[in-house]
Amino acid sequence: MFKAATDKRVATFFAEGLEECEALVVCDLLFRSGIPVDKVSITGNIAVTSSHDVTVVCDRALTDEDFSFDDYDLLFLPGGMPGTKNLRACEQLTDAVTAWTQAGKDIAAVCAAPSILAELGLLEGKKATSNPNFQSVLAEHGATVLNDPVVVDGNIITSKGLGTCVELGLTLTQRILGDKATEQLKDKIVYMR
Repeated sequence: MFKAATDKRVATFFAEGLEECEALVVCDLLFRSGIPVDKVSITGNIAVTSSHDVTVVCDRALTDEDFSFDDYDLLFLPGGMPGTKNLRACEQLTDAVTAWTQAGKDIAAVCAAPSILAELGLLEGKKATSNPNFQSVLAEHGATVLNDPVVVDGNIITSKGLGTCVELGLTLTQRILGDKATEQLKDKIVYMR
């Protein structure tokens, strides 16, 4: 049973061909922390198939009449291919991500998805990370590329890939709920470093 610890909400965007574990690990950690998170399909169908042929049923779709980015406090873009390309091709999402970032609201992206932020010009002069295969895209668009598992620069949080998603989930929990909740989450998941 979900018990909300905050009224802040997170939207995780699901595109065909995403890396499902990147999305679901972060969603799971937020859920365990009591942070409301919606799985949002960018298609008109709430069922989205991952790059590994796993179908995930989302909570809602970007095309829902009542969908509003204003209902959320943080937007999260998981990676995967061709999921990242599909997220990048969704104009409604990229317009919102641009406006959101420029307004100083929190954006998180992992694996290949930070390349979307780079291509939109949102990482210029920022510290960031991504999957090593996409770090050149970040650098070409003016980012200072770090090899840390998770990089926070202002309102932009980037992470390297599936292997760093627990760190990303902990970072987002700390950002939203603080240190005590993060330590409690570490205990819940038997986090060992």
